[in-house]
Amino acid sequence: MSRPLDRIRSALQHLLPQHLLTWLMHRLSYCHVVWLKNMLIRTIARVYRIDWSEAASDELRTYPNFNAFFTRPLKPGSRPMDTSGQSLLCPSDGFISQSGAITDGQLLQAKGHTYATRDLLADDAAVAGLQQGEFLTVYLSPRDYHRVHMPAAGVLRRMIHVPGRLYSVAPYTVQNVSGLFTRNERVISIFNGLHGEFAVVLVGAMLVGSMATVWHGTVNPPRARAIRSYDYTDSTVHLGQGEQMGHFNMGSTVILLLPPGMTRLDDSLVTGQPVRVGQSIGRLLAD
Repeated sequence: MSRPLDRIRSALQHLLPQHLLTWLMHRLSYCHVVWLKNMLIRTIARVYRIDWSEAASDELRTYPNFNAFFTRPLKPGSRPMDTSGQSLLCPSDGFISQSGAITDGQLLQAKGHTYATRDLLADDAAVAGLQQGEFLTVYLSPRDYHRVHMPAAGVLRRMIHVPGRLYSVAPYTVQNVSGLFTRNERVISIFNGLHGEFAVVLVGAMLVGSMATVWHGTVNPPRARAIRSYDYTDSTVHLGQGEQMGHFNMGSTVILLLPPGMTRLDDSLVTGQPVRVGQSIGRLLAD
């Protein structure tokens, strides 16, 4: 239930210089001044209780800037994955914001708020095949591992960068700002899998300085004024299940859109449930 304080905090975001604050954070996160980047790393690690035992390195000197720390790799085996092809894998660390059926092209954002698949995907051709599928929304907090992995194997078909606002994607904002995920900047990746096209959407947010994919590199900045589309129909970008597909700078949200007949999400998935990249969140259905 939305609280008065949460509604006030959400309303104030309309007044903030979202892009300026995010630009400043981006500049700061790539600062190479040793004492400053070390102070930032130590502060965030303490405030958000970062688990250093999972990181590939716990030495500050191995991180040339704050962003390198925030997008840090983990030790091998830190995230066991079932890559047998029978399970749908969670794409990121975080907790479940919402999950379930896409009903007549509508996804649930929060209680009392829905939004259209067509709006989220910027009218991409994949919309038609996803109208009655399933979806999963995962929120990443600043303490989470910030790399995004493939829930199932797929061949890249298109990538779309949609400019937009940069509202926070914290739970209180999701509950109070209608159409949040369709208003915020986002990077949409359309893959072709065994059951048809599915989408992995990286949603930007305030202070999220950049989003990147493994095939393109940094998508933003620069922050374009118009939608940018990239056609990979003739490419050979094939990513196996569990492979890294991109990363965030700072926290944000990942949304999966899956076609009918691809999967059956676990009935046990509930809003607020912590999840980890690579864990099984459903069963992939046979052809």
